[in-house]
Amino acid sequence: MGRTLPSATQLMLNEEAALSRFRRALRRGDQLVFDDLFTAAQKHISAAAYAAHALPFETFLMAMLIEEHKEVMRLRKIIEVLQEMHA
Repeated sequence: MGRTLPSATQLMLNEEAALSRFRRALRRGDQLVFDDLFTAAQKHISAAAYAAHALPFETFLMAMLIEEHKEVMRLRKIIEVLQEMHA
C-alpha cells in the first residue's frame, strides 16, 4: 500500500510548529496576533483540504487574508454608517 498523505489539519499544525521559533521571537502582543491568524485559517481548513495545493501554506495564508479582509469590510461598513449619521 502507498503512503497516507497528511490531512490539511496536520499540515497546518506542521506549518505552525515550523514557525514556532519565529513566534517565540515576536513580542507578546504580536504572538497573540500570530495565533489569531492561524485560528482564522482553521476556519477554512475544509477549503484548504479541497484545494490540495502543492504548497499548503499558501492556501493557509489565503484563508488568513480572507478573514482579515472580512474584518476590514465589516469595519468599513461601520464607518459608512457613522459617517451617514453625522452628515
